[in-house]
Amino acid sequence: MAWLMLAGAIIAEILATTALKLSDGFSHKGWSLLVVAGYGTAFYLLAQALKLQMEVGTAYAVWSGAGTAAIAAIGVLFLGESLNLAKIAGIALIIGGVLVLNLAGGVH
Repeated sequence: MAWLMLAGAIIAEILATTALKLSDGFSHKGWSLLVVAGYGTAFYLLAQALKLQMEVGTAYAVWSGAGTAAIAAIGVLFLGESLNLAKIAGIALIIGGVLVLNLAGGVH
């Protein structure tokens, strides 16, 4: 159940971060409301995952790593951002770090 809560937190954070870009500095009310609701939901679900005995280091690494990789992909695929070898290497390092933390044991 902790992993399900964490997955929800990741999805909410990805939606909020994408809305943050689309809000154009909070100048678009609808996107701005989605930012606030998305981040609020993300933190609530992350807290619930931690309450269910997930280790904070692992939870945060998975949350931030998955969110970073997904936002990088969304930026390239939908927002016209560039992709280069350095970005690919950085994402690979993030994923590798998350895997190492999970292999070290992240849930009681």
